[in-house]
Amino acid sequence: MAGKHQKIHQTMADNVFDIAVNLLVIVITLIVVYPLYFVVIASLSDPDAVNSGAMLFYPVAGQGKLLNLEGYQRVFQDARIWRGYGNTIYYTVFGTAIGLFATALAGYALSRRDLVGRGVITGLFVFTMYFSGGLIPTYMAVKNYHMTNTSAVMIILGAVSVYNIIIAKSFFQSTIGIELQEAAFIDGCGNGRFFALIVLPLSKSILAVLTLYYAVGYWNSFFNGLIYLNDEKLYPLQLVLRDILVASQMLAADVTDIESIGDAQRIAESLKYGVIIVSTLPVLILYPFLQKYFVKGVMIGSVKG
Repeated sequence: MAGKHQKIHQTMADNVFDIAVNLLVIVITLIVVYPLYFVVIASLSDPDAVNSGAMLFYPVAGQGKLLNLEGYQRVFQDARIWRGYGNTIYYTVFGTAIGLFATALAGYALSRRDLVGRGVITGLFVFTMYFSGGLIPTYMAVKNYHMTNTSAVMIILGAVSVYNIIIAKSFFQSTIGIELQEAAFIDGCGNGRFFALIVLPLSKSILAVLTLYYAVGYWNSFFNGLIYLNDEKLYPLQLVLRDILVASQMLAADVTDIESIGDAQRIAESLKYGVIIVSTLPVLILYPFLQKYFVKGVMIGSVKG
């Protein structure tokens, strides 16, 4: 019997294959990471250096400066930024809580064999993934419920995702066996108590996955605000940043003086990259620590039952 520490001898072909795979991984990593890195250093560089291609691997601030923070200064000087941050945090927290609660209940119910008509219900849910009423009927429904120009429309619309329900259903079906449910029922435990005291503590991983999915979706959401909100005080961060960027670009387009045109374009360029960083910074900071949950969510969702 071979020893535990016996070395595995690789042939020349094995070594060549390993080198090729490592090089391919490095190239793919650079292709994926460099655009993100470019946006970061572009937000800290002089717009002229960015437009001329002088800035490729490190910030070029110009005029003897180490970093150019003009874009960030202009973004954060606008009081709407902080209000937008507050609104987005509010929408994200409450929307994620509602979505998580509804998705966990629906996924668990559909995973139980004793649910009458669960196949029909699942089919109706899946049907909505391919067919919907469209934007105009949805707007009319929202208006009839008096939800336009309210914070409720940002929380309720999109609070439940059928895809996430299917992920939760697959997890509960494969993890929470029918035998465990039957044993709990024999001991006098009802459905509600079984779900609260047994299912939820055993489902921390899928709950973390769903929380991340919903939170990221709410954080990046701007379309519902664009369609259903008129009051700027209710705007989420993404919509506020969009308005700032559009306003700066319109200002650059309306200027007629040659020198002023250059200044306006520089301001617009500085704002563009600053806005990207401001809007994505929280997700960029959190993602490395939560990446394993995203990967697990993809693996769970790959097997649907």
